[in-house]
Amino acid sequence: MAKFLALIALELDVHEVCFTNSHGQYHPSDVVLDGNEEFLVLVFDQALGVGEGVLGIGFSAVLNAHLKGFYKFTYLDGGEKKNMAVTQFEPVDARRCFPCWDEPALKIAVDVPSELTALSNMSIISEKLDANVKTVYFEESAIMSTYLVAVVVGLFEHIEDTTSDGVKVCAYCPVGKSDKGEFALNLAVKTLDLFSKYFSMPYPLPKLDNSNVVAVPEFSGGAIENYGLIPYHENEMLYDHLHSTTARKQRMAIVVAHEVAHQWFGNLVTMEWWTDLWLNEGFATWVSFMATDILFPEWKIWSQFLQQTTGGLVKDALEQSHPIEVEIDHARSILEVFDDISYKKGSAVIRMLQSYLGDDIFQKSLSSYIKRYSGKNAKTEDLWSVLSEESGVKVSEMMYAWTKKKGYPVISVKAKEHILEFEQTQFLSSGLQGDGNWIVPINFSLGSYDRHKSFLLETKSREVDISDLVDSFDNEQLWVKINIDRSGFYRVNYEDKLAARLRKAIEHNSLEATDKFGILDDAYALCEACEQSLSSLLSLMDVYRREVDYIVLTNLIDVCYKVVKISSEAIPDSANDLKQFFINLLLFPAAKLGWDSIPGEDHSSALLRAEILQALVIFGHDQTQKEALDRFQTLLNDRNTPLLSADTKGAAYIAVMRTASISNRKDFESLLNVYREANTVQEKERILRFLASSPDPDTVLEVLNFFLSDEVRDQDIIYGLFGISLECREIAWIWLKENWDLILSKYGAGLLLTHFVRDIVTLLCSNEKADEVEEFFASRVHPAISMTLNQSIAQVRIKARWVEHVRQQQSVQELVKELACKK
Repeated sequence: MAKFLALIALELDVHEVCFTNSHGQYHPSDVVLDGNEEFLVLVFDQALGVGEGVLGIGFSAVLNAHLKGFYKFTYLDGGEKKNMAVTQFEPVDARRCFPCWDEPALKIAVDVPSELTALSNMSIISEKLDANVKTVYFEESAIMSTYLVAVVVGLFEHIEDTTSDGVKVCAYCPVGKSDKGEFALNLAVKTLDLFSKYFSMPYPLPKLDNSNVVAVPEFSGGAIENYGLIPYHENEMLYDHLHSTTARKQRMAIVVAHEVAHQWFGNLVTMEWWTDLWLNEGFATWVSFMATDILFPEWKIWSQFLQQTTGGLVKDALEQSHPIEVEIDHARSILEVFDDISYKKGSAVIRMLQSYLGDDIFQKSLSSYIKRYSGKNAKTEDLWSVLSEESGVKVSEMMYAWTKKKGYPVISVKAKEHILEFEQTQFLSSGLQGDGNWIVPINFSLGSYDRHKSFLLETKSREVDISDLVDSFDNEQLWVKINIDRSGFYRVNYEDKLAARLRKAIEHNSLEATDKFGILDDAYALCEACEQSLSSLLSLMDVYRREVDYIVLTNLIDVCYKVVKISSEAIPDSANDLKQFFINLLLFPAAKLGWDSIPGEDHSSALLRAEILQALVIFGHDQTQKEALDRFQTLLNDRNTPLLSADTKGAAYIAVMRTASISNRKDFESLLNVYREANTVQEKERILRFLASSPDPDTVLEVLNFFLSDEVRDQDIIYGLFGISLECREIAWIWLKENWDLILSKYGAGLLLTHFVRDIVTLLCSNEKADEVEEFFASRVHPAISMTLNQSIAQVRIKARWVEHVRQQQSVQELVKELACKK
């Protein structure tokens, strides 16, 4: 018997409450709304009997403008202002819309203006019109967690299709843009069919939904997996053949597959608590690449999955990282675990386990898991149990450290006669020694992919006899490559002799692209951690001069960017020589690709062209900069000129901003006009990405203020913040401090706020600046940014340590000069 009923609610105004059961009606004597703990407590004078009852609550709330809960916004449609309302409940904002038990383990009619469309999780049963208001009635909802409940109200037109199982799928688009929703609609239909077969379970809703895909112009994330109603950021759903880049098309495929996969992994089977968020996001990320690879095998998308792995490795090498299964102490801190650990490390660990167990066993296990926990909640241990039953492998024991502890190992490898010696230690970018121990699936090849071996490294170290693979290890051409295809979530540190042989193997083009990627990625990480010299890293980079593979070159370019950042502090006198060396590395593939696409060229060529041209402009290659500016002038005269494709516009926009200054504003102002006149979100996003790339502090300060203006949609600011130039990191930090209160009030303590912290703080590069950041935020800590802040400060200190390490390397400047002169 209880005199209290406790629900979760936030920013609601409760008018009346009545609880009715078989004993009568009860009205609370007190209604307490606790804004800090986000509870609604109903206090009754009489004890409520045990049993079923009906709780009626009359309440109201404001449609907020903070992109959370049930929020509103206006947008322009042909110059006319239109209104839209949409829900964003994940992870804990259903409580802003209605009182509930807002937790994933605890399991609608809408009145709207007559001209608008109302959508929800289930199909529409009927509509009742009363003057200018219509009431839309939906089917009774399937069992679902509160964060998956969805309502969207707006002015739409739609297109529709049907899956092979007869599921009706619709794409609701802004009026006049339904043709641009065809690609996403087609993807949704195909992935629904694909996942129904892969999971051996039909699309889970009992009633076929007719609003599976929805375009929402104002949205804080790329998309959200609401059951049967997936709202997408407009950029993620509307594909424009003229204005969308090849990279955007590829990302759309992955995003749609990700959200559709959630209809099974997350919605049909839901995590029990946010500790197991990775069960949703890690699996949806992994399976979205699997689906994209099946639909577009020519894209070679699994090689690009390595970027997911690297993202997880980078974040998890911080002392301030967290386990995949992370304890959640405060509801508002949930937002911060929607991060690279949950998504990227989570998906990479799944990929590693899939590789170890085999595709067939893994698929069979997932089907059994979905069937067993359909309509229920599950924990990580439940998945491991099913995988163990199907595979005969003690998966829980094997995976314990990978999910319950933060970090991962670096495997050090030495060769002695016919023996390979393996040793594992925790890898930390700070250079400190960790004490973790993992059960590591090791695979390796010797001199040929036909000679390979695999085993589980379960202890600190182990020796492996390779005499069954080779007669002698004396041959200097006999390379050893550990972690074939980069399938394992760990790094490898080779002794000097083995590293030299791998450099020769790369020069002779003896290795697959995924392995060339892994070697460079690990070498950079070890260099950043001061485990290897910068000279060693630069010598390795030099053997990639004739590389043409997309995934390898994009990683090479990324390493170039990072080395420039650190070298500008450590060896500023070598800055120009270093950039010239990097230009030389890219001239061979740049010459092969040129500026203009070739009929019939493959998907990766278009992706790579954009990356290389942008890099050459950033590094200051005169010929590329001049060509970019000339083509920009052509664009000003003809917005549809074929001389600047969607893929190459970025290079032109960077060239404009790299030459922009207060005294040279003409092209900068022209680019702003292009932004203002653009009638597609794709073009606006592209320009925002490069506006802050100017080396001129006054120009960047103007751009940062522009980002806060009404000309930039709230969620679009993340594109601009990511592109702040190295030269203007100090002015960006000053700007952030001066505008922090405004930013906090304008954007609220949500996902957007973490971008301001991460994208600006991590540009800094000294312990003095790290101290300054700590001091500034000491009185401004908020649960929504605390983890991001700590990780960002840690990254600044890691770079500061690396700077000091490079300064002590006597020969590095001579090597840079030598490499810059090498053709």
